[in-house]
Amino acid sequence: MTENKHDMGYFERYLTLWVGLCIVIGILLGAYAPQFARTLDGMSIDVNGAPVVSIPIAVCLFFMMYPIMAKIDFAEVVKAGKSIKPVTLTLIVNWAIKPFTMYGIAYLFLGVLFQQLIGVDAVDLVKMPFGLDLPLGSGYGSGTVVMHEGVKMLEVPLWRSYLAGCILLGVAPCTAMVLVWGYLAGGNAGHTLVMVAINSLAMLFLYGLIGGFLLGVGQLPVPWEALLLSISIYVALPLFAGYFSRKWIVAHKGLIWFEQKFLHLLTPITIIALLLTLVLLFSFKGDVITANPLTIVWIAIPLAIQTLLIFAMTYVAAKFWGFSYENAAPAAMIGASNHFEVAIATSVMLFGLSSGAALATVVGVLIEVPLMLALVGFCKRTKHWFPRAAISTDQDRSADIPDK
Repeated sequence: MTENKHDMGYFERYLTLWVGLCIVIGILLGAYAPQFARTLDGMSIDVNGAPVVSIPIAVCLFFMMYPIMAKIDFAEVVKAGKSIKPVTLTLIVNWAIKPFTMYGIAYLFLGVLFQQLIGVDAVDLVKMPFGLDLPLGSGYGSGTVVMHEGVKMLEVPLWRSYLAGCILLGVAPCTAMVLVWGYLAGGNAGHTLVMVAINSLAMLFLYGLIGGFLLGVGQLPVPWEALLLSISIYVALPLFAGYFSRKWIVAHKGLIWFEQKFLHLLTPITIIALLLTLVLLFSFKGDVITANPLTIVWIAIPLAIQTLLIFAMTYVAAKFWGFSYENAAPAAMIGASNHFEVAIATSVMLFGLSSGAALATVVGVLIEVPLMLALVGFCKRTKHWFPRAAISTDQDRSADIPDK
């Protein structure tokens, strides 16, 4: 497999700045054009009279997800058995540990320590679970069925809505950006790509199961049909599109053209689609943010602690398991990072564009870039803790990028 140079482009390098600008633009749109996001969100695919898929959001999120899947050489998954220990550690952390530590940390901070700050009586309106029709005033989990603008919705405690977004982030491992983090840290690019592929396949089976279970534990709506539908639309569809388009393009244009031309053109489109989605999300939640701007801080604290905890656990485990630095760094990066594209998509589909859950997943995007850049620097400063593996010339050059 030919390895790409996953250096940070213009958009990726300043992603934190673009996210911040989108927050400001979204809040201003929410204040001065409140019908903007509502109109776009009204363009949806309805099932049994309930809006299930927002078409604008679905289009944006497809273009976020597709390049991730197109980068994966699925033939490399077969070779993963040669690095059984890194694969095993990453899967255990991502699916047996990370979702549950995220639930515990988020519950502790949002449901206990910060509940007074968020508001004990503060509520959020979220979508009724797909296919469920309950009478007004009836209870479902911690929510109550109410009528809002002619549509039945669930009124749930606001902190539980934020908790739902954190759950969806915690159960969504690995993003396209992890390829950048692994490259900048001088990690094994082949291992990183293999783990992206394996996690993408695992998400088809585990994301809905674990996510639905934890939402139920948190007394939140568990719309299993919508969970499965979201995985089909936001993971399976771009996965198959990426696989078959990659196969066709490589066969007709060659691997070098595919990696250096095609993927290079897709990268800014991916970031633009993400930023457009963020503008929609923040325009719809602008009133909440302006009324309590510290909301983002309350959500960011447990997310940041989770990221640092999972990174530390994986990095230390890799050290004691005898990993080379080239495998230890990407294993820790994959565990620490989140597949926020899927988390955003699922939260919007399950709970609505205006929900606190959607806002929590957006906060995950906001803090991930600076945190992961800091962890890249930490890895490079501590690479002497690990034995070195024989790596390619390109990887040697990336590993020797001077610390900033």
